[in-house]
Order: sequence, then structure tokens, then C-alpha cells
Amino acid sequence: MRSKNLFALLLVLALLVSACAAPAAPGGAPVAESGGEAAAPAAGAGEFHIAWLYEVAPKGHWNTFVANSIFGGSPYQALMEPPLFYYMWADESWMPIAGESWEWADDVTLRVKLPEGAVWSDGSAYTSQDVVDTFSIYHLLNTAAWKDHLAEVKAVDDTTVDFILREPSTVAPRRLLRDSVIHASSVYGEWAQKVNDLIAAGKTIDDQEWKDLLAQFNEFRPEDMVVLGPYKIDPASITESQMIINKVPTSFMADMVKFDRLVNYNGETPVVTPLVLSGDVDYATHGFPPATEKEYINLGYRIIRAPNYNGPALYLNHAVAPFDKKEVRQALAYAIDRNENGVISLGDSGRAAVYMAGFSDNLVPNWVTEEAVGNLNKYDFDRAKAEEILTGLGWTRDTDNVWMDETGKRMEFELTAPAEFADWSAAAENLAQQLTDFGIKTAFRGITFTQHDLDVQNGDFQMAIRAWGAGNPYPQYAFDFDLRTPYNQALSGVGDPSKKGMSFPLVQQTEVMGEVDLGQMVASSTLGADIDAQKAIVGDLALAYNELLPQIPLWERYGNNPAPAIRVTGWPEDGDPVFQNGTYNDPFVIVLMLEGKLQPVGN
Repeated sequence: MRSKNLFALLLVLALLVSACAAPAAPGGAPVAESGGEAAAPAAGAGEFHIAWLYEVAPKGHWNTFVANSIFGGSPYQALMEPPLFYYMWADESWMPIAGESWEWADDVTLRVKLPEGAVWSDGSAYTSQDVVDTFSIYHLLNTAAWKDHLAEVKAVDDTTVDFILREPSTVAPRRLLRDSVIHASSVYGEWAQKVNDLIAAGKTIDDQEWKDLLAQFNEFRPEDMVVLGPYKIDPASITESQMIINKVPTSFMADMVKFDRLVNYNGETPVVTPLVLSGDVDYATHGFPPATEKEYINLGYRIIRAPNYNGPALYLNHAVAPFDKKEVRQALAYAIDRNENGVISLGDSGRAAVYMAGFSDNLVPNWVTEEAVGNLNKYDFDRAKAEEILTGLGWTRDTDNVWMDETGKRMEFELTAPAEFADWSAAAENLAQQLTDFGIKTAFRGITFTQHDLDVQNGDFQMAIRAWGAGNPYPQYAFDFDLRTPYNQALSGVGDPSKKGMSFPLVQQTEVMGEVDLGQMVASSTLGADIDAQKAIVGDLALAYNELLPQIPLWERYGNNPAPAIRVTGWPEDGDPVFQNGTYNDPFVIVLMLEGKLQPVGN
């Protein structure tokens, strides 16, 4: 009965949203509410309706190198400004996108061949200069490709680019071929030249001239997005609720994709849910609560449940006592029922972290020896063990059964999470109750998602829910995220030194291997061509992380992505290798679109 009542409520919401939405244009696509009317599709034109959050002008803009750009960082950016390649997780191959092929010319030179005859949406030719200029901007931004690997990027000819490394690296291809999105020189070439001029003058990221140029670039606002891929946003169509993304017939990828346009709906989970229920959205990657997922299934919707290789964690501010003590963090890990937290938050798609190694359980067997895996503490739910650790520190309980530390201070804290993230908010509510039941009095407060991210980066929190790990086949990425940036910039020396984050010192004393410099270990784990040597470092990092618990991983998120067969067909069966690519990194939806497997119903 409860389920039916929830469905009725959501259906009413869906009808209200539909009633308030823009009127339908021919073919079922909405007309823009402001800024002009979106062009109507040709009769029978195929549409793919998606959902992804974006900011409208003036906050939203077209400089996709920097924060708050429209669609920058989304999975769908690859359909406009693509990387050179995607990595296919199942067979470790590379799918060409903006690149055609690549090879090692020598131990430190990665050579990429580009497709001939490709043009940008403004008619300019796509050449190696676009790639070189793109990486000049990444140099200005001091991205990981430059911090850890690159010495130089140079054009060999119009369709050949050499990436020259400072030393051999097995991780460099990921940084260069996949993580770096290619941009048009017609938009960014002047800025690239300014970077080159600074370098020619001997300036570095530590010089004021470099910092001044970076500040200027962060404020650069192009008039439009110039794209290489098969789709382009129609600026006139952008409203607070939706945008139209039209096919670019001049793109060399135009024939690969089968939809004439995409319709993107703006919003987080509460906004998108009624749109999915009403059949207005064909695919969404939001973290839908279990009750909502049940209603999708009742409607006959397909649910795609692919691994994301990361998830939410309990972040602790190590500048706030007693979270600076690893024994306290270990006790909390024992005191939390991670399985309950995952199931309440995301049902079958919230799977409790097992190895507590700092990166995906799916990847641990690939990188950590059986012996080291056997030494990882799984922190199985055991409140008696947690109590034993805390009493060993001299903690006691008061008359309200609340823990007091060795000084007699009551353990009362605030736990924050992004209010709009339904799965993380549910995780926070459950976690606050679990900790309170254990005697750590915890109050949950939801904060709007954009502000919450900044609060944690700035160290303005006691306990918080943020991500752990990274959706990447190399654990080095996960450790970089867990330990260095974005939530530990001040003490890691990576990023903005004013951002205190979780204030976790990277030089630590461990029982498993004595004193360790975790920052140096993360950097070393990306160097050299010897994968076995890198695996040894990753194994040591896993053991150190497991003991120190800079964050407490809660569960690993699997997608619960609704894919109703309304306008779109061609999704593979469950278990297809393409789903190993996950939802967000090398996302399977983009692979399937570029392979032409996703098609309009009736084609």
C-alpha cells in the first residue's frame, strides 16, 4: 500500500512538472521558455532524452576548462569536446574518438595519430595544433598530466602529435589519451600562446606572471562552445529546466550516432524523478532511492546496474579531536553497519565496502597480492570491538550513554551531506542514527551540493559524506583523490594551499610498515614502465590506508540507471562486457552511442 501511495504522489508531481514545462514542439521536444525558440526536429527525427545538472548564465558558461562550465565534466561532454580515446575495461583496449591510433615511439614518447579531414563546428580544421594548444592550457592549469608526466607536447605534422614524458610511465596513457579533453585552437589558441610566451621567458607556476595569467584565464568566457564531436548545444534553447543538443552534420562522427538530437533535463534527483516516471527521460544516472527504483520496475523500466568503482565515505576533519587518532577512526569503522547503510541508501546498488583499501573492491585482486589482501582488515560490523578500542583509550560513557573521551568531553558532532543527493543524504541520515545509537551523538544537516563541496574543501566541517576512490582502472587515481586532492590540498602540496580540507598529514607512523610518506608513495606509483613495481607500491598504499583510514569508506555505488524503452532501443543484455566501463568514466552510454548501437525506437 505504501508503494502505491508513493507512486501516486510521484505521478502527481510528474503531471505538475509536465504542466509547468514548456509546450511541446513538433516531434515531442519542448520549446525554449526564454532566449529564443529551439528548432523543431524533422518529422520522425530520433531523440534521446537524458538528464544532467547544469548552470545557466551568467554562472554557467562555455569555458569548459574551468568550473561551472555548461556540461563540462559530464559524460556527455565527450559527444561535443571528446578525449582522444576511451579505455575499454573488459579487454584493456582503446576506442578511438578524437584520436585514430597511438603507439610508443620510444620509452618516453607516446605518439598519437589523428583522423584526417575532420573539422570543428566553426569550420576550422582539426589538426595537431588543437591538441598542442589544449595541452598548453592544461600546463597553465597544472593538471596531473603535467605534474606527474609531461616534459613537452609537440606536433610532428598536421595529424601526428608526440607526448614526451620526463620518464617512462604505465599510467601516462590514461592521463593523456582519456583524461584530457581536446579543445579548439580557434577559441583557445591565443591563451595557449600566452602560456608558451611565459615558458619561453622562464616562468613557472610559482611566478606571479603565471598566477596572473591563470586568474585571467579562469575568467575567460567564450561566446559559444566550438565542438569536434557529433553534437552541439543550442544556446538559444537553454532554460533553467532543459536544453537541446543538436547533431552537427559536418562532424566526422555524425554518421556514427543515430539520434538527430538530445534533450537534456536539468536537475538533481528530486527534479528528475517525476520526469523519469512520466516517460520524459530515456536514461538517467542519478542516485535514485530504493522506493523510487521499485516504482520504475513496476512501470516495466529496465534498470542498468553497472559498477562505478567508487562511492560515499565518512570524511572526518583530522584537525578536530578526536578524529586525529587512528584508533578512533578504526573504532568508528567497526561501529558502522556498512551493509545496512548501503541498502537503505541505494538498495541493491549500494554494496558495502569490503577490503577498505581506498579503491574499488572490484580492482583489488588485480593490484594487490593474495598475501597482502589477507592482511587487509575488513572491519566487519562489531560494536563490541569498537567499544574495546575506545575504552582502551580511556573513554567512558555518561549517564545518557554518550561517549566521553579521556578528558571527559562528550562526543557530539555534526554530520553534513549534499542535500540534493538522495543516496548520500539517506546514507548520512542512517549513519547519524547508527553513530548516535553507538554513543557518538550525531546530528545530520543537509547543505546544498555546490556549497557542501566547498565547505569540505575549506575544512569547514566536523564529519561529512563525500566520495572515496575513483572510477579508474588505475588505483593511483583513487589514492590521489583520497589523499591529495580535492579534500586535502593544504597538507598534500597539491592544489590550493589555502584549502585545509580534512587536514590529514601524509607522513604517518604505521604498524604495518613504520613511517610512510603517503604523498610520495602516490607519486611514485605512477612512475616507470614496470607494472609489477607499481603493484608493489599500490599494495603498500592499500595496507597503509587500511590501517590509517583517512576516510571511512561506506559502500561502493553501482548504477541504478533507468532506461525505459520509449524512444531508445539497443541496450545490451545484463553482463555485457561494455558495462564494465561503468557509468561515469569511459561511460558505456557514450560507447554505445558512438558505436551506433543505441538507436531510436522504430529504426
